Amino acid sequence: MSDITLKVNGRTHTLDIDPSAPLLYVLRNDLGLQGPHFGCGLGQCGACTVLINGSATRACVLPTSSVRGEITTLEGLAEEGTLHPVQQAWIDEQVPQCGFCQNGQILNAKALLDQNPHPTDAEIREWMDPILCRCMTYYRIQAAIKRAATSMAAGRSASGKEVVA
Repeated sequence: MSDITLKVNGRTHTLDIDPSAPLLYVLRNDLGLQGPHFGCGLGQCGACTVLINGSATRACVLPTSSVRGEITTLEGLAEEGTLHPVQQAWIDEQVPQCGFCQNGQILNAKALLDQNPHPTDAEIREWMDPILCRCMTYYRIQAAIKRAATSMAAGRSASGKEVVA
């Protein structure tokens, strides 16, 4: 066991944990965050996705000791009671069915829009391809990303509320 310090959703946590423990387990079991899910345990389905310094990363295969930088989970996207435009677009487009993949889908979409604020349909499909959706809501996911991109470009949430940066 070792003391490991993590910055998660803007808060710093020092934990006495096994350094080889997957980040997913630490986030869920030690910090009580329920956004990232255990899916395949191999980093292939994307249900465990978190953002590390803005990059979509599979938490189920990442040893906690190798994390450098700020971790953002689904819980960390909303600010001061206002949903992130991607989260609001997900609601507006009625994307979720079972909801299992939504953590990975939303965080991967945020990473896409941070890197490419105006993606084409083909770029969205390519970027989102690694995140599996058992319910096959891929067209709704694409529509939500386009809605969020438009809202973010206009400086407001997908619901029409102004986004304060």
